Amino acid sequence: MARAGKPDEHARRIRERAARLWREDGSPKGRQAEYLERARELQAIEDHPSFGLLPNPMAALHGELPPEQPVEEAELMENLGEFPVGLTDQGDRSTVPMVRKKARRILRES
Repeated sequence: MARAGKPDEHARRIRERAARLWREDGSPKGRQAEYLERARELQAIEDHPSFGLLPNPMAALHGELPPEQPVEEAELMENLGEFPVGLTDQGDRSTVPMVRKKARRILRES
């Protein structure tokens, strides 16, 4: 549907759509502005259906932006050091409580 020539006609159609949507949802109090905004969006989609078909500007870059500074492979390799096994970043405490069986075994061994 093409947009009406007069701004008054356009605003009237938006108000009518908002009122219809509001009534269909049970006329919730205090939410008229929300339905008016929803009607504006729906009317804009109806008036300009091809606007959603504009080309995506990121398609030319395949969704990737070039890095500002190149990443050097040597810097990556330095970060592949040893990682602690079984330890948390807070020391040698486990992150979860032990089951009784395991706690008894540790007490017997010490």
